[in-house]
Amino acid sequence: MPVVKAEAYGHGMVPVARALEGAGASALCVATLDEAITLRTAGLRSEILVLYPIPPAGVVDAADHRLTIVGGGPSVVAATLAAAADAGIAGRLSIELEVETGLGRGGAAPDAVVEVAGAVVAAGARLSGVWSHLQETEVEAITAEQVSRFEAALAALAAAGIAVPRRHLAASAAILLGSVPRYDAVRPGLITYGLIPDELTDAGYGEASFADAATRLRPVLALKARPVRVADLPAGHGVSYGPTWRAERPSRIATLPLGYGDGWPRALSNRGQVLVRGIRVPTIGNVAMDATMIDVTDVPGRPVDTDDEVVLVGRQGTAEITAADVARWRNTNSWEVVTAMSARLTRVYDAPAGPPGSDAFPPQETR
Repeated sequence: MPVVKAEAYGHGMVPVARALEGAGASALCVATLDEAITLRTAGLRSEILVLYPIPPAGVVDAADHRLTIVGGGPSVVAATLAAAADAGIAGRLSIELEVETGLGRGGAAPDAVVEVAGAVVAAGARLSGVWSHLQETEVEAITAEQVSRFEAALAALAAAGIAVPRRHLAASAAILLGSVPRYDAVRPGLITYGLIPDELTDAGYGEASFADAATRLRPVLALKARPVRVADLPAGHGVSYGPTWRAERPSRIATLPLGYGDGWPRALSNRGQVLVRGIRVPTIGNVAMDATMIDVTDVPGRPVDTDDEVVLVGRQGTAEITAADVARWRNTNSWEVVTAMSARLTRVYDAPAGPPGSDAFPPQETR
């Protein structure tokens, strides 16, 4: 059940969802009702699970678009079922019950799952499954406790005679580690896009336990640009607003046509790096809404010009800048790096059978 919320982690929700559906995904996970409706409107036919509670007023839309919605605590589910009953659509409603096992942000407490699931069944709605989410997968003691709570909830439901068609717990890190039961489904998020969760690559955490599982992963996304201006600036010349950077020597500076309005944040001012001809060069000055400047003075060969391709995330030759690299410079994680990619960035989809969903882009921009 791949997760395609937040524009498929910045990659473009509809084209990615089409590719995953075509590859045989059993269901797709999103965070909001609006995201789910967008997928249905785009023609997606797979089951779609909305992972966060929707407003009770949205139950008619959920039923009309054949969506599976999440059920959590008793009061939330009661309001949802009441709205469904008032609209006369309870029998068309599908609810996936979330169990609070320790993450601390949603779901029914283990001792309330029988009450909540019973209410769903009594209202005539379909209980489609039961799930939970892990807090710190790589910490065995914490994860074992959450698995125990989840198992207890499942046992209570079984004892009450309530059927659970689907159970799922593992997301990306747990899939790679193989540290929790797979049950009936898994929810790959970051690894769907070829990225390894940061917590599994942090210093001090052994890679042996997940390295084999990760060997076939490769990032889906690359972020590239060409300079819109390359100029030789004299020593002492400032760059960008402020300025926070001045040339200490005659310098060749290239301007890239993207900035924090595109998801390349000000936090990378004077601290990020990009690739030019396979060489890492620094970003300089404050990142602007629509512009990022880089110092290409030391790039060997002919002077860098506007025909040179610059890679902000991805490979160039044998060199690579990963989302995790950018995350470290920004003091964040890989999830935020890719999901921050703005809608105004042109997305080009490369696929052997033709780019899925590429009709939104001019033909010359696809290959």
